[in-house]
Amino acid sequence: MNTQLLPSPGTGTPTRPAHGPAPVRETGRFAGQHRRRLLRADALAVTAWSSLAASVALWLADGGLAASSSPAGMITALGIVAGLAGMDLVLLMLLLAARIPFIDSAVGHDRALEFHRKLGKPSLYLLLAHGLLIAVGYGMAEGLDPVSEAAALWVLVPDMWLAFISLALFIAVVVTSLVAVRRRFPYEFWYAVHLLTYAAVLASLPHQFSVGGLFAVGTWQRWYWLAICIATGAALLYYRIIQPVRATFRHQLTVERVTSVAPGVVNIEMSGLQLGSLAGNGGRFFIWRFLAPGLWWHPHPFSLSAEPMRTGPDGHGRVRITVRDLGRGSAQLLRLRRGTKVAVEGPYGLFSSAARSKDRVVMIGAGIGITPLRALLENTPFAPGQATVLLRGHSNQELYLGEEILELCRQRGATLFHLTGGRDPGSPDSWLPAAEHRAGYSLEDYVPEIAHADVYVCGPSRWAGSVLKAARAAGVHEDQLHHERFDW
Repeated sequence: MNTQLLPSPGTGTPTRPAHGPAPVRETGRFAGQHRRRLLRADALAVTAWSSLAASVALWLADGGLAASSSPAGMITALGIVAGLAGMDLVLLMLLLAARIPFIDSAVGHDRALEFHRKLGKPSLYLLLAHGLLIAVGYGMAEGLDPVSEAAALWVLVPDMWLAFISLALFIAVVVTSLVAVRRRFPYEFWYAVHLLTYAAVLASLPHQFSVGGLFAVGTWQRWYWLAICIATGAALLYYRIIQPVRATFRHQLTVERVTSVAPGVVNIEMSGLQLGSLAGNGGRFFIWRFLAPGLWWHPHPFSLSAEPMRTGPDGHGRVRITVRDLGRGSAQLLRLRRGTKVAVEGPYGLFSSAARSKDRVVMIGAGIGITPLRALLENTPFAPGQATVLLRGHSNQELYLGEEILELCRQRGATLFHLTGGRDPGSPDSWLPAAEHRAGYSLEDYVPEIAHADVYVCGPSRWAGSVLKAARAAGVHEDQLHHERFDW
């Protein structure tokens, strides 16, 4: 048997978990927090849909219907509406990727990026429709075919050549973002191409204000459109550039030491200033850039593996992450030298107490995904007996930071299971070791009250998917499942 069960303090001799749900007394400690977060998420959805409706309302308020009385006018009108809606979606995409705390705390970083990706194709299709319909509509009015009309627009209309370049850049960004395409390139190449989105937006702006009367000088439509463009740009500038630079200068992080945890796994300890402001963010992730030759431009999203520790009365402290060699980028971190300066962004994500909705909590981790749970276990509130931790690895050696987690469970009264061993080859989608799977164990056997708990899952994507599926089958509501994705 590769299962270890620790009793909560004062509960007597360890016992095997009973089948069936245990009686649960909920105090609703996190209910208000949960309702407020859902309200923020709803408000964001309403705002997003309202902005799309507003983009069409701009055209209607400008008398757009009156100008679409002829076939050419109707096609041109459709092209204008498609352009407005497409540009609105692009601005929404940029806001979702701006790492704005209000969005991050409402839906989480990974879900914000998921929505961002989903808007890519619709926005491109609308912008392509905009260009095509405008060329056809204008061409019908002037007796030209669409190709000749497009050439005329490029040559004769001010700023229109920039619009064509903008469309080409949008196509390049969306195509390289398709899963099948982006996996052919290293992250750095994809990221560099993705930055062209900003160039595409900037190139598209001049023709919106210099062509046609919808955004003519002095109209309220012009001020509205200018306002949302400027607000989007300001959010990106502040949250993607200014705030990370401020955080880097505020904390002045330096690599203190790199120590081995297991073969290919190290703790990276950094010292810095004002690290107390990072406390309570266990589970959330930061983006680290180690300012050494060949490394400074590589962003590394890692969660803390321990709460910040204050080491001096002047605000000095120490913070720690745990890194596993998973490829070229992370392998270089295992050889970091003491004194290396570190740039930091964050924290990001909802993998923290901010996502709690229940008094009970279950933390399930595998491999290097165990390490964020160690920091989460350290700071998330729960009473003795209300937390269960399940650690999964092929061997005890893969239960990284297992001894520290064991001690934390003892101190805080959490129940801990070690689940070690290979998967059942006949059931590769099982999240359990082969022995437990064949014995018929389920998630409820380890946590009978799991339907009344928040469940945090961190580990390899396929394994985590199996755990989430098992949790849903055990009656855990979607809002109680917390799993942060770090893939790009």
